[in-house]
Amino acid sequence: MSGKNILFFVLLLFIPVSLAAHFLEWGDLIVFIAAGLAILPLAAWMGTATEEIAVVVGPTLGGLLNATFGNATELIIAIVALKAGLVDVVKASITGSIVSNLLLVMGLSMFLGGLRHKEQTFQPIVARVNASSMNLAVIAILLPTAMNYTSKGVGEQTLQHLSLAVAVVLILVYALTLLFSMKTHAYLYDLGVAEAEAKEGSHAQPNMWLWSGVLLVCTLLVALESEMLVDSLEVATSQLGLTALFTGVILVPIVGNAAEHATAVTVAMKNKMDLSVSVAVGSSMQIALFVAPVLVIAGWVFDQPMDLDFNPFELVAVAVSVLIANSISSDGKSNWLEGILLLAAYTVLGLGFYFYPVIDSIG
Repeated sequence: MSGKNILFFVLLLFIPVSLAAHFLEWGDLIVFIAAGLAILPLAAWMGTATEEIAVVVGPTLGGLLNATFGNATELIIAIVALKAGLVDVVKASITGSIVSNLLLVMGLSMFLGGLRHKEQTFQPIVARVNASSMNLAVIAILLPTAMNYTSKGVGEQTLQHLSLAVAVVLILVYALTLLFSMKTHAYLYDLGVAEAEAKEGSHAQPNMWLWSGVLLVCTLLVALESEMLVDSLEVATSQLGLTALFTGVILVPIVGNAAEHATAVTVAMKNKMDLSVSVAVGSSMQIALFVAPVLVIAGWVFDQPMDLDFNPFELVAVAVSVLIANSISSDGKSNWLEGILLLAAYTVLGLGFYFYPVIDSIG
């Protein structure tokens, strides 16, 4: 058993710890920390279960399954927070997920992979397609924000209607990117299929019912832990001296994305940079083109004022992240210094969010 799997098994102990902390009222800070740590292995098991089921159902349906459940943990946490009325934290978590995947995950992957391998390569065509999709995401969140700050008297309902319309367009584009990657231009993504086939041939056919059960149980437990995480979030973060903005942009995405982060870095160190970049950038695309629009629609259903009108500082962070990530990945090559540049950009943005004034911390 690998060290990563041993760590995840140990972290499962925080499930009963978080439950005990919640029901025995040990304090919001302990509940928050325990629930956050409990979500890490559950997210990893959800990812493993999805991959095993994908082997059984085949590459096309498996790809769709992976695309759907790729960011399930973040989506569950965000929906729970949205129902609790923490709209600003939800918006911050969207920003943070995009920024952390493009800068932190890709940066760590390029840095650690570059230390072992002088120069690594990946598909430049795929990188350009992903770059275009992320540019669209920036435009989508820039438009409502620009309307709010340039037009006087724009009502919340107007912004909500605009955001709903944009959300529908983004979901349609996301569906077309799935068609592109899994059907019409699947040959550009052959590496992912090859990985799945190699896994399929390496051991007996996975038990479909077993892994479906694992996926169901983990999803329910993530929902339960997310409920406790969100309930204790405001008090716990204030005790830690952190703003809601910093928590949403930095902490929540790290909790939700940790398992995916580990996967991207691990495969990069094995010189499988195509797969690593696909995980990092693909996750950002899912957040921008699928998760964010779904949350806008969910906000409308829950009667919460969820729209795509972001804090201008968050918008700057996303635009800067997309710009530097696109410029570094456009040539299809990477090295350790480019990884350092991405990590430095993430650190600078993180410091900015940490010192951002509390009074105007979010939108």
